[in-house]
Amino acid sequence: MVKNIAIGTGRRKTAVARVFLREGSGKIVVNGKEVKEYFSDEQVQVLRQPLVVTSNESKFDILINVCGGGMNGQAAACLHGISRALTQYDPDAHTALKANGYLTRDSRMVERKKYGQKGARRRFQFSKR
Repeated sequence: MVKNIAIGTGRRKTAVARVFLREGSGKIVVNGKEVKEYFSDEQVQVLRQPLVVTSNESKFDILINVCGGGMNGQAAACLHGISRALTQYDPDAHTALKANGYLTRDSRMVERKKYGQKGARRRFQFSKR
């Protein structure tokens, strides 16, 4: 039985990531796949930033379940979730993570389409005659 040390939920746009922190050697698994298989190299760099800032790269195994959104949104949701889990595990890491902006939930969402319009802001073309 593997015990979770800390759990964090990260969100970005429509992506939601559940992050489970466990004792280990720095292995990251996303939706049952190795992190390098699931995300591109740039997204892996984004995802590892909270671990680098708190110098915990090889201290924990991280299990992530992520759904919704696109790949960049999912990577940012994972970053947010990892940051929250690290704060839950070590409250002293809060200041470093907060200073880098990793604990802030990026609240920008896609604006909804309105009735009588072509999109959120785009109108149908006006016809004079």
